[in-house]
Amino acid sequence: MKQPIFTGSGVAIITPFNETGIDFDKLGELIEWHIAEGTDAIIICGTTGEAPTMPMEEHREAIRYTVEKVAKRIPVIAGAGSNDTHHAIATSRYAESVGVDAILSVVPYYNKTSQKGLYEHFSAIAKSVSTPIILYNVPSRTVLDLAPETTAKLAQIENIVAIKECNFSHVGELMNICPSDFSIYSGEDGLVLPYLAFGGKGVISVMANIIPSDTHALCQAFFDGDIETARKLQLQVLPMVKALFCEPSPVPVKKAMNLMGMNVGGCRLPLIDMEPQNEAVLQKVLTQYGLLK
Repeated sequence: MKQPIFTGSGVAIITPFNETGIDFDKLGELIEWHIAEGTDAIIICGTTGEAPTMPMEEHREAIRYTVEKVAKRIPVIAGAGSNDTHHAIATSRYAESVGVDAILSVVPYYNKTSQKGLYEHFSAIAKSVSTPIILYNVPSRTVLDLAPETTAKLAQIENIVAIKECNFSHVGELMNICPSDFSIYSGEDGLVLPYLAFGGKGVISVMANIIPSDTHALCQAFFDGDIETARKLQLQVLPMVKALFCEPSPVPVKKAMNLMGMNVGGCRLPLIDMEPQNEAVLQKVLTQYGLLK
């Protein structure tokens, strides 16, 4: 019987950078804040963490540091995906060696494969480690959609335990055809409640970087049967979600954190600073939400 890695709000945590690399003091501060605010899991080196810009040694150090800092208080999930299966295996093995609770493995990008190729890619990764694996389907970034039938086949593999699904149209079918112990997590902050209503276990969230308590509360209200509170919280965050994705993520969420005085640094190229008109919209939404004075 596969158990959920977590239920509730997992933060796709940003990576704070400085002039020399990762600002580990700031990362540690953010991790402690998330644990205090009720975040249910930390996802390190994902898309929001700008993992594609990290050299291998930096990527590995970020994973190792996070595991040691969290010290088993909540689950740590490491982004270890790649469009090169051998590279994904090497990163997954390293993540396992330092004690992550799960691995997040994204659909391969750029060198597009077939559904059979996706099955072979993920099954090869699964065979290389014993750590639980969460698949990650994000067609807007990979330009390749993991079909529900392929996910269901992969879900038969013992240590492939869940999916972060960004294609909401798949969720109902996944619930119908995947094993009952296979977990589905929302990859869309604006649709957390619908995912939960279909039977999802939670969200891997960008907005949790700035409102961790409310993101946790949205999920917990649903699990407690307080659907009205969950509905109100979901509707309340929609303007913020729109602002946080008005430019490529994580540009807006890092800008929001800096506006809030969290001093997390900027993004690495090719990501650039926000356009002034979009920053103004973001500032307005943050002010309305009570995050800026």
